[in-house]
Amino acid sequence: MPTGMQRGFAVWLTGLPSSGKTTLAYALRDRLLERGLSVQMLDSDELRGRLTPHPTYSPEERDWFYDVLVFLAGMLTDNGVNVLLAATASKQSYRAAARNRIQRFAEVYVECSLDVCRERDRKGLWDQADRGMITALPGHGTPYEPPESPEAHVDTVMLAPEAAAQEILRQLDEEGFFSDPSEGI
Repeated sequence: MPTGMQRGFAVWLTGLPSSGKTTLAYALRDRLLERGLSVQMLDSDELRGRLTPHPTYSPEERDWFYDVLVFLAGMLTDNGVNVLLAATASKQSYRAAARNRIQRFAEVYVECSLDVCRERDRKGLWDQADRGMITALPGHGTPYEPPESPEAHVDTVMLAPEAAAQEILRQLDEEGFFSDPSEGI
Protein backbone atom coordinates (compact mmCIF):
# COMPACT_ATOMS: atom_id res chain seq x y z
CA MET A 1 0.00 0.00 0.00
CA PRO A 2 1.36 3.44 -0.85
CA THR A 3 2.70 5.52 2.05
CA GLY A 4 0.06 7.71 3.66
CA MET A 5 -2.84 5.77 2.14
CA GLN A 6 -5.41 4.56 4.63
CA ARG A 7 -6.83 1.09 4.15
CA GLY A 8 -10.49 0.89 3.36
CA PHE A 9 -12.93 -0.90 5.59
CA ALA A 10 -15.35 -3.73 4.87
CA VAL A 11 -18.76 -4.16 6.48
CA TRP A 12 -20.37 -7.55 5.79
CA LEU A 13 -24.15 -7.76 6.18
CA THR A 14 -25.09 -11.40 6.72
CA GLY A 15 -28.44 -13.04 7.36
CA LEU A 16 -30.96 -15.45 5.90
CA PRO A 17 -32.07 -15.06 2.28
CA SER A 18 -34.65 -12.23 2.03
CA SER A 19 -33.76 -10.85 5.46
CA GLY A 20 -33.15 -7.41 3.94
CA LYS A 21 -29.37 -7.38 3.51
CA THR A 22 -29.28 -5.63 0.13
CA THR A 23 -31.96 -3.07 0.99
CA LEU A 24 -30.16 -2.34 4.24
CA ALA A 25 -26.78 -2.11 2.48
CA TYR A 26 -28.14 0.62 0.19
CA ALA A 27 -29.58 2.53 3.16
CA LEU A 28 -26.24 2.18 4.96
CA ARG A 29 -24.38 3.33 1.84
CA ASP A 30 -26.51 6.48 1.72
CA ARG A 31 -25.78 7.26 5.40
CA LEU A 32 -22.05 6.74 4.83
CA LEU A 33 -22.11 8.99 1.76
CA GLU A 34 -23.70 11.69 3.95
CA ARG A 35 -20.66 11.33 6.21
CA GLY A 36 -18.35 11.84 3.24
CA LEU A 37 -17.36 8.17 3.03
CA SER A 38 -17.59 6.60 -0.41
CA VAL A 39 -18.26 2.88 -0.60
CA GLN A 40 -18.29 0.11 -3.17
CA MET A 41 -21.19 -2.32 -2.90
CA LEU A 42 -20.52 -6.02 -3.39
CA ASP A 43 -23.93 -7.67 -3.56
CA SER A 44 -23.86 -11.45 -3.83
CA ASP A 45 -26.89 -11.59 -6.13
CA GLU A 46 -25.31 -9.18 -8.62
CA LEU A 47 -21.90 -10.82 -8.48
CA ARG A 48 -23.27 -14.34 -8.68
CA GLY A 49 -25.11 -13.35 -11.87
CA ARG A 50 -21.77 -12.32 -13.39
CA LEU A 51 -19.48 -14.96 -11.95
CA THR A 52 -21.82 -17.96 -12.06
CA PRO A 53 -24.62 -17.15 -14.53
CA HIS A 54 -26.14 -20.60 -14.00
CA PRO A 55 -25.48 -21.20 -10.32
CA THR A 56 -25.83 -24.66 -8.87
CA TYR A 57 -25.35 -23.52 -5.24
CA SER A 58 -23.34 -26.67 -4.65
CA PRO A 59 -21.05 -26.66 -1.60
CA GLU A 60 -18.01 -26.44 -3.90
CA GLU A 61 -19.47 -23.53 -5.85
CA ARG A 62 -20.38 -21.70 -2.63
CA ASP A 63 -16.85 -22.18 -1.26
CA TRP A 64 -15.38 -20.87 -4.53
CA PHE A 65 -17.82 -17.93 -4.70
CA TYR A 66 -17.14 -16.74 -1.14
CA ASP A 67 -13.39 -17.16 -1.64
CA VAL A 68 -13.64 -14.85 -4.66
CA LEU A 69 -15.83 -12.39 -2.73
CA VAL A 70 -13.29 -12.20 0.11
CA PHE A 71 -10.47 -11.78 -2.42
CA LEU A 72 -12.27 -8.89 -4.14
CA ALA A 73 -13.14 -7.16 -0.86
CA GLY A 74 -9.56 -7.58 0.38
CA MET A 75 -8.09 -6.21 -2.82
CA LEU A 76 -10.40 -3.19 -2.70
CA THR A 77 -9.76 -2.41 0.98
CA ASP A 78 -6.00 -2.78 0.48
CA ASN A 79 -6.33 0.02 -2.07
CA GLY A 80 -8.25 2.36 0.20
CA VAL A 81 -11.75 1.49 -1.02
CA ASN A 82 -14.52 1.09 1.56
CA VAL A 83 -16.72 -1.94 0.87
CA LEU A 84 -20.22 -2.99 1.86
CA LEU A 85 -20.90 -6.70 1.30
CA ALA A 86 -24.49 -7.91 1.18
CA ALA A 87 -24.20 -11.68 1.16
CA THR A 88 -25.75 -14.53 3.13
CA ALA A 89 -22.42 -16.31 3.68
CA SER A 90 -24.16 -19.16 5.49
CA LYS A 91 -20.94 -20.52 7.04
CA GLN A 92 -19.03 -18.68 9.73
CA SER A 93 -15.85 -19.81 7.99
CA TYR A 94 -16.62 -17.56 4.99
CA ARG A 95 -16.91 -14.49 7.20
CA ALA A 96 -13.92 -15.56 9.30
CA ALA A 97 -11.82 -15.68 6.12
CA ALA A 98 -12.82 -12.08 5.43
CA ARG A 99 -12.02 -11.07 9.01
CA ASN A 100 -8.58 -12.68 8.70
CA ARG A 101 -7.89 -11.09 5.30
CA ILE A 102 -9.27 -7.57 5.86
CA GLN A 103 -7.69 -5.37 8.51
CA ARG A 104 -10.73 -3.10 9.09
CA PHE A 105 -13.63 -5.56 9.08
CA ALA A 106 -17.05 -5.51 10.72
CA GLU A 107 -19.70 -8.18 10.63
CA VAL A 108 -23.36 -7.13 10.85
CA TYR A 109 -25.99 -9.71 11.66
CA VAL A 110 -29.21 -8.87 9.82
CA GLU A 111 -31.66 -10.89 11.85
CA CYS A 112 -35.13 -11.63 10.49
CA SER A 113 -37.67 -14.30 11.33
CA LEU A 114 -38.11 -17.12 8.86
CA ASP A 115 -41.78 -16.21 8.37
CA VAL A 116 -40.93 -12.62 7.40
CA CYS A 117 -38.11 -13.78 5.10
CA ARG A 118 -40.66 -15.96 3.32
CA GLU A 119 -43.11 -13.03 3.02
CA ARG A 120 -40.42 -10.72 1.60
CA ASP A 121 -39.04 -13.22 -0.91
CA ARG A 122 -39.47 -11.51 -4.30
CA LYS A 123 -37.32 -14.14 -6.05
CA GLY A 124 -39.42 -17.09 -4.86
CA LEU A 125 -36.45 -18.92 -3.33
CA TRP A 126 -38.29 -20.16 -0.25
CA ASP A 127 -41.19 -21.44 -2.38
CA GLN A 128 -38.74 -23.19 -4.72
CA ALA A 129 -37.04 -24.78 -1.70
CA ASP A 130 -40.42 -25.95 -0.35
CA ARG A 131 -41.13 -27.60 -3.74
CA GLY A 132 -37.69 -29.27 -3.84
CA MET A 133 -36.43 -27.17 -6.75
CA ILE A 134 -33.69 -25.71 -4.54
CA THR A 135 -32.08 -28.14 -2.11
CA ALA A 136 -29.35 -25.97 -0.60
CA LEU A 137 -31.06 -22.73 0.48
CA PRO A 138 -29.48 -21.47 3.71
CA GLY A 139 -32.10 -21.89 6.41
CA HIS A 140 -33.90 -24.58 4.35
CA GLY A 141 -31.81 -27.63 3.46
CA THR A 142 -28.51 -25.94 4.29
CA PRO A 143 -27.77 -24.59 7.76
CA TYR A 144 -27.24 -20.89 8.32
CA GLU A 145 -24.63 -20.19 10.99
CA PRO A 146 -25.40 -16.80 12.57
CA PRO A 147 -22.45 -14.68 13.72
CA GLU A 148 -21.18 -15.41 17.21
CA SER A 149 -19.86 -11.92 17.99
CA PRO A 150 -20.90 -9.44 15.31
CA GLU A 151 -19.81 -5.82 15.60
CA ALA A 152 -23.45 -4.84 14.95
CA HIS A 153 -26.79 -6.62 15.09
CA VAL A 154 -30.18 -5.42 13.84
CA ASP A 155 -33.57 -7.06 13.60
CA THR A 156 -35.21 -6.07 10.32
CA VAL A 157 -38.63 -7.20 11.54
CA MET A 158 -38.47 -4.52 14.24
CA LEU A 159 -36.63 -1.79 12.28
CA ALA A 160 -37.28 -0.29 8.85
CA PRO A 161 -34.18 -0.05 6.59
CA GLU A 162 -33.39 3.60 7.45
CA ALA A 163 -33.70 3.00 11.20
CA ALA A 164 -31.67 -0.22 10.91
CA ALA A 165 -28.91 1.63 9.01
CA GLN A 166 -28.82 4.31 11.71
CA GLU A 167 -28.63 1.60 14.39
CA ILE A 168 -25.74 -0.13 12.61
CA LEU A 169 -23.86 3.17 12.43
CA ARG A 170 -24.55 3.81 16.13
CA GLN A 171 -23.18 0.39 17.09
CA LEU A 172 -20.12 0.70 14.83
CA ASP A 173 -19.46 4.24 16.07
CA GLU A 174 -19.57 2.91 19.64
CA GLU A 175 -16.89 0.39 18.62
CA GLY A 176 -14.80 3.20 17.09
CA PHE A 177 -14.95 1.39 13.77
CA PHE A 178 -14.90 4.49 11.56
CA SER A 179 -12.07 6.21 13.46
CA ASP A 180 -8.82 6.74 11.60
CA PRO A 181 -6.54 3.97 12.93
CA SER A 182 -3.47 6.18 12.39
CA GLU A 183 -4.73 8.84 14.86
CA GLY A 184 -3.59 6.81 17.85
CA ILE A 185 -0.05 6.39 16.54
